[in-house]
Amino acid sequence: MSRRNKGSIAPLIIMLAVVGGSLFIYFSSMFERNAPVISMETNGYWNLKKPLSLTISDDSGVKSYKIIMKTDKEEKILEYEKLAIPQNLIKLEVKPPRSTHSIKDENIEIIVEANDISKWNMFNGNNTREAFKLIVDKRKPNLNIVANSYKISRGGSALVIFKAEDSNLDKLYIEGNNGKKFMPQTFYKDGYYISLLAWPVVDKNFKATIIATDKAGNISRSYVPLYLKQKKYRVSKIKLSDKFLKGKIAELAEEFVETEGVEDSLEQFKIINEDVRAKNEDLIHNLTPKVPSEKIDNFKMNRMYPLKNAQVVAHFGDHRKYYYNGQKVSEAYHLGLDLASNAMAAIRPQNSGKVIFADDNGLYGNMLAISYGLGLYSIFGHCSSIKVNVGDTTQKREVVANTGKSGYAMGDHLHFGVLVQGIEVRPQEWMDRQWIKLNITNVIKSAKRIIDRN
Repeated sequence: MSRRNKGSIAPLIIMLAVVGGSLFIYFSSMFERNAPVISMETNGYWNLKKPLSLTISDDSGVKSYKIIMKTDKEEKILEYEKLAIPQNLIKLEVKPPRSTHSIKDENIEIIVEANDISKWNMFNGNNTREAFKLIVDKRKPNLNIVANSYKISRGGSALVIFKAEDSNLDKLYIEGNNGKKFMPQTFYKDGYYISLLAWPVVDKNFKATIIATDKAGNISRSYVPLYLKQKKYRVSKIKLSDKFLKGKIAELAEEFVETEGVEDSLEQFKIINEDVRAKNEDLIHNLTPKVPSEKIDNFKMNRMYPLKNAQVVAHFGDHRKYYYNGQKVSEAYHLGLDLASNAMAAIRPQNSGKVIFADDNGLYGNMLAISYGLGLYSIFGHCSSIKVNVGDTTQKREVVANTGKSGYAMGDHLHFGVLVQGIEVRPQEWMDRQWIKLNITNVIKSAKRIIDRN
């Protein structure tokens, strides 16, 4: 080969080597160019009590990280680590500094720096620096009960009015039994709230605690001081007859998908009394927990007496246990008051309200549900006809429906139910003018006087 040819090949070899080296660097995982990704679980607030949750991830592996807290006066290193073994994913719970009492700043920054093991950037790796701005809030919400009902009965209702203050207020509710949350409604003046409470008839005890949480995670709790009045409810032992099973139950079994293909009468009864009933009650419970969002100044209720000259034919809270040939086969609670007068009697609620349901509901037959505000509802079951539609506003003493025997009813009557935020309560309380005065009207009047003085 001539010198001329050798001279022309040498630059080509060098160029190929450079290109090859460049391609190796460009495509090699050793020289990856993606910087570490830093994320923080935060809503922008910190109470300097709970740790901050941080995540650092990187394709090649994180070799070091530093976490700094920056205030107006200083920068303090909260954590710094050089990892002996690089990690692709690091999850950290960053604790606040010990001297949190000395931090007076309302606004701080958490600065996170991370470096990976890539050979990119002249073998120095990829670097990331993220700054998270946080509002410091170390104060708990201020809670004060203004007024409340003196007592609550098992299966009954009560009222509480309270004040809740926090510039960063996030969640506010009243916790009852089994995690039940009663949602308050804004009342009268800013910062004040009102809520009805309900003691479920199936629970032996009751406790209500107001809970306020701010955006920084500070929590305040205030126990509602109610005198608990135990009330006994009837336990009924009902013997099932073959006539009943072959008659009414067989008739009902033809209506429900749950009993399709079931021939045994006793099994039909169990399915209807338990599965179908649960489905129907779920519908009611899903309709009735809602509380209006607008502020209210008052809550005036006339006694609830929907059926003129009616007799009580079945009581609220009756624990019914069903037996066949001496063996217990099923049970249920009767969560309303059965009233009877004339056949197809006019149903006239004594309060105006908004219709939220007017349709068939299984065992309840043709059922009407009306909302009165503040999470208070009534239902009217077994109707022969319904004269209003969903969305209608009913007027005081307006005929809204007629009694009947639709659904699981042996004779013409009205199943009258009252619910507070999805919990069935004793209708007798809301039918008692004196009870309403002592537990609702007077409590609201007292609260207004106290609020006006402050």
